[in-house]
Amino acid sequence: MHVMLLFPPNWTPAMPHLALPTLTAFLRGHGLRVTQRDLNIEVFETVLTRRFVERMLYRLRREYGPHAERRSTRRVAPSRDLVVKALRSGPAIAARIERAKKILRSPAFFDGPVGREALMTIVDALQIASLPFFPAALEMGAYRPARTADSTRNILSEVRDPQVNMLIDLFARGVVADIEREQPDVVGISIPSMGQMIPGLTIAALIKDRGLPCHVTVGGPHITMLRERLAKSPGIFSLIDSAVVFDGEVPLLRLCEALAGNGDLSRVPNLIYRDGDAIRVTARKEPEKIGALPLPDFDGLPLDRYLAPHLTLPLLSARGCHFGKCAFCNVGYGEAENFSLMRSEMLAEQMVMLHRRYATQHIFFSDEALTPRTLRELSLTLERDGVPVLWGGCARFEKTLTADLLQQMYRGGCRMMLFGLESASEAIMSRMVKGTKLEHMHRILRESTAAGIWNHTFFFFGFPGETLDDAQQTVNFLYEHRDHIHSAALGTFLLEIDAPAHRFPESFGITRVIDPPEKDLAIYFDYEVSTGMDSAMADLVETRFMETMPVKPFPQFYVNDVYRFLYACHLSRQGAPLPPLLARQDTGAEVTVA
Repeated sequence: MHVMLLFPPNWTPAMPHLALPTLTAFLRGHGLRVTQRDLNIEVFETVLTRRFVERMLYRLRREYGPHAERRSTRRVAPSRDLVVKALRSGPAIAARIERAKKILRSPAFFDGPVGREALMTIVDALQIASLPFFPAALEMGAYRPARTADSTRNILSEVRDPQVNMLIDLFARGVVADIEREQPDVVGISIPSMGQMIPGLTIAALIKDRGLPCHVTVGGPHITMLRERLAKSPGIFSLIDSAVVFDGEVPLLRLCEALAGNGDLSRVPNLIYRDGDAIRVTARKEPEKIGALPLPDFDGLPLDRYLAPHLTLPLLSARGCHFGKCAFCNVGYGEAENFSLMRSEMLAEQMVMLHRRYATQHIFFSDEALTPRTLRELSLTLERDGVPVLWGGCARFEKTLTADLLQQMYRGGCRMMLFGLESASEAIMSRMVKGTKLEHMHRILRESTAAGIWNHTFFFFGFPGETLDDAQQTVNFLYEHRDHIHSAALGTFLLEIDAPAHRFPESFGITRVIDPPEKDLAIYFDYEVSTGMDSAMADLVETRFMETMPVKPFPQFYVNDVYRFLYACHLSRQGAPLPPLLARQDTGAEVTVA
C-alpha cells in the first residue's frame, strides 16, 4: 500500500508544518510506504524563480500592453498603476530573486539592510507572479484565493478556473503528473485551515479529471470543523472520496487497510465517505495519546529549501489545551476535550533525536499552550544535559510562571514565549473565561523580559460586550509594558464555529448569529450584540491602533513566528538587548484608540 501525503499552500515558507511528519511516522511504523510532499514550499520554489516571474511579466504585457495601456477584459482586474509598476520594476526584481532566497537562507538575513532588501524582493516577486491571476494572490505566508472557501459553489468554481487559480497549472505539471506516474493507492491531503481548502481541492479536482484510480481523502482541523456541514455537501464529494475528522493516525491506517481488503469503509472510524449517491458518517474513535505516537518523521521533505536562515522544526508536547475554556476558542471542536501530555523526559529525548537526525538547533512548539509543568521539567532536563537546542512556544499567563521558572527556562534554551493576552480589561477577561489575572500578566511580562525571553502577545478587539473603555484599557496596558513586549499579533474578534461563544451565543451577549444558507461551508459568522462595540467599531479601533504603531526599520524580523523566534535566538547569541515593539514615549502620554 502506497500512501502519498500532501500539504497544500497557505503556510509560512520558513518551516515545515507538523501534520505530515506526524502521520508519516505513524504509517511508516505500521509498514506502509509513505511519500510526503510539502507543496507549500514546492510552490514557493517554483514561483520564486527568474523564469517564472519573467513568464508572468510576458503574460501581463500580452494582456495589458507593454505600458499597461490596454483595459483588461477580466471581470476583476488590478489597477493600472499596479500593472505599470510591475512592468517597470519586474525585470530587475526577477534578476534579484535567486540572491534574495540565498540571503533568507543564510546568516545575512540578520544584517538589517541586507535582509530587508531580500524580503522586499521576495514580496514584490510574489505580487508580480500573482497579478495575472488577480484577485487571487500568493503571499509570504498565505495563498489568497479569488473566492472565499465558505461555500461549495465557490470551491467548485475556483478549483477549475485557470483565470484566477495559479495552482492549477503548477499542480498539473508537478505533483499530479507525479501521482499519475507513481500511482499511489491513497492520496491524503492535509487541510488545517480554510485557506488550504481551494489549494487542496484543486489537487483533488485534477486527480478526478484525469481519471486517476487512487482514493482521495482529506483531513485536518478545518475538515474537522466542517464535519457536520460536509456530510450535507455532496458536491464536495465529487472531488474527494472521503474525509478523516479529528486526529487522523489510526483512522487513516484503518482506511488503508480497508482499501487493501474488501473495501468496506463502514468500520473505519472518524470517516465521512461517499457510498454511491449517499454520504455516510462513521463512529468517532478516541484519539491516540501523544505519548504513544512516534517521533515525527521529516524524511523526504526538502529541509534545505525552507526560506529561513536556520532550520526550525515543529514539535508538540501535548494534544489539546490544558485549560480549554476560553469562550472565543474552539479547541476540541465542540466535543469533550481529550487533553494528553507527553512526559517531559520523552519530550527532551525527541528534541535530542531531531537535533541529531536533522542537525537542527531550533524547535518551535506548536502546542495550544505549554503547561507550566512541562516548562519547568523540560528546561531543567535540557540545561542538565547540555542539549544545544533553542526553543519557543505558546503559554498562558499562569500564576506559576515565576521569575525563577522563567530564568530556568532561559537557561534551558527558551528564547521566545507567545502569550494569549487577548484583553487587559478585567471585565472582558472574565467574560471570555480566560482564567488569567491582570496582576500576573503585569509581573510575567516584566520577569520574562528580565530573564532574556522574547515576549510575543496575541490580543484582539471586539469581544461581545467590550466597550471603548475596555479597549482603551488594553491599549494602556500595552504602552505600560512597551519595554516588555517585543512583538504582537492583533486583530478583531471572530465568531468561530464550535467555540463556546458560537454554541451558546446568548450567554455572551450575542443576540443573533448570521448563517446564510449559501455559505454552506462557513466556519466564521457575522453576529449582532446586545451591548458593546459591533464588528465595524472593532475594526475601527484596530485600525486606529495600527496607525500608532512605529514603523519597523527591518520588517523581515517580524513577518512570521519563525523569523521572530530566530531573531530572538540571534540576539541572544550576540548578547544584544531585545528591541521593544513600541518605542518609548518620553512624554508618557497614552494613545487613544477612538
